[in-house]
Amino acid sequence: MTEYGRGPGSEPWHPQDPLYGDGGWEGQQAHVGPQSAYGGRPQHPHPQEPQHGEWNQQHPGYDGQQYQYYDEQGHGGYDQQLAGHTQQQYHQDAWQAGNTHGHVPYAADPNDPYNQQPVAYGGEQPDLYGTADAYPPPQPPGRRQPEPEARPEPAADEEEPAPLEEDGRDDDEEHELQSRRDRRGKGRKPVKDKKRRTGCACMVVVLVFGGGLGGVGYFGYKFYQNRFAPAPDYAGSGNGHEVTVSITKGDGGWEIGQKLKEAGVVESAAAFVSALQANPKGKSLQDGVYTLEKEMSAASAVELMLSPKSRSNLIIAEGRRNIEIYGLIDKRVGVAAGTTARVAKKEYKHLGLPAWALNHPNLKDPLEGFLYPSSYAVTKGQKPEAVLKGMVSQATAKYRELGLEKKAKVLGLDGPWQLLTVASLAQAEGTSHDDFRKMAEVVYNRLTPDNPQTYGRLEFDSTYNYVKNQSKIDLSIAELRRYDNPYNTYFSKGLPPGPIDNPGEEALRGALDPTDDGWYYFISMDGKTSKFTRTLDEHNKLVEEWNASRKKS
Repeated sequence: MTEYGRGPGSEPWHPQDPLYGDGGWEGQQAHVGPQSAYGGRPQHPHPQEPQHGEWNQQHPGYDGQQYQYYDEQGHGGYDQQLAGHTQQQYHQDAWQAGNTHGHVPYAADPNDPYNQQPVAYGGEQPDLYGTADAYPPPQPPGRRQPEPEARPEPAADEEEPAPLEEDGRDDDEEHELQSRRDRRGKGRKPVKDKKRRTGCACMVVVLVFGGGLGGVGYFGYKFYQNRFAPAPDYAGSGNGHEVTVSITKGDGGWEIGQKLKEAGVVESAAAFVSALQANPKGKSLQDGVYTLEKEMSAASAVELMLSPKSRSNLIIAEGRRNIEIYGLIDKRVGVAAGTTARVAKKEYKHLGLPAWALNHPNLKDPLEGFLYPSSYAVTKGQKPEAVLKGMVSQATAKYRELGLEKKAKVLGLDGPWQLLTVASLAQAEGTSHDDFRKMAEVVYNRLTPDNPQTYGRLEFDSTYNYVKNQSKIDLSIAELRRYDNPYNTYFSKGLPPGPIDNPGEEALRGALDPTDDGWYYFISMDGKTSKFTRTLDEHNKLVEEWNASRKKS
């Protein structure tokens, strides 16, 4: 009996036997018999296939490593190491039968003339399983363990775990392990550096997170202050220290508030805007120069700016001539008399005049008619050139708005320059706003070359007075008709070379839309209103009435 069975046949061992139930392979094999070595599945060889080898024979000399078998044709062979999975299934029944295997030499193969087949066990082949160089015996399937997985190399920044003291390694193994550790750990930073980096990273995260919370809190506070909290504002009507603030045309409430804040008048622009909106007259606030005090409440500043007492603008009245306006600018900006007039004469082409206002002959002042009547924020220290530019710009914008270029041809004029001149004549001769349309008609009717009343002459006193820079006539009619000057409409037919003053908006509209009643003459009886007539006889009667009234007075 061999170590894999207790006798021939497939009967199990006696129950009292301590190895009862051990089907081979040291008790790890499933119960033998009709079941196989794998999973206990029954083996049913096909009846038509003969069993390999004569396993009912005893084979002396079998040492458990390989055995000899013969197939049906008589060819011999051997199975190596019963650990082979396919061969184990073939020979399970042989182990159950308890056969004793001996060393049987291989049979001669007639197809091998050189006799190169391997030598059977028991011959010259040595048995190495009893030596130190032998491979371990094959394990049965039930006891086979999976191959140990290769341990991954630790990362460069990971710490090698400390070896166990009871691991059973000898000195050589410890030395080899330490060498591998040294090679892997070459160039790595100490653990303290890693901890230091981790601490720094945490600190950065805390600072960033804390800064973010702080920023959110700050902007949240500012948002609340802007939306819900009252705007910062001073109390009272000022500290007595006066300042001058210039508000330009087109400035809105916020821009005005910013200027006042920069000048120290109000504490915040938002407070000024709120006070301006709360005042019923806030919308009537105009541009100009205002004299205010520092540290005023927003409501006090708005109230003072709406009062004429605070305004110190340069006011240009309707119908004023340029020579008078130049003098006002000199005084306001603090320059010597005549400075602004010299600048205007020298720089008029660079002050923003439109193309249609340039290159007209015989002009006394090329800027006449372009210093538009309005309120201007002019303060001491400004340059005259800058003031003139602002006035010309405002005049040009107004003429464009009224459409002087488009309507001149409709009125029988050569262009907007003549239309502006007509408006200046109506402004100079008219005594009220109601006169401007009638006065403009008088101009247009007299300009007709073949009119039966004046035959193309205007004969306006204002044109001669413009040449002399005066307001009252100092010559007789006969003397006026002999005075040779292009601006003297008693001497020259048609319009003068250019405007004789700066007409306002009402005079401009009168020139654009004259009456159509046939007026040729006019006279002011009281210096306030004018009377208009169609014929010279009607006009002479009014002149007699005026002379009689003067004698009575």
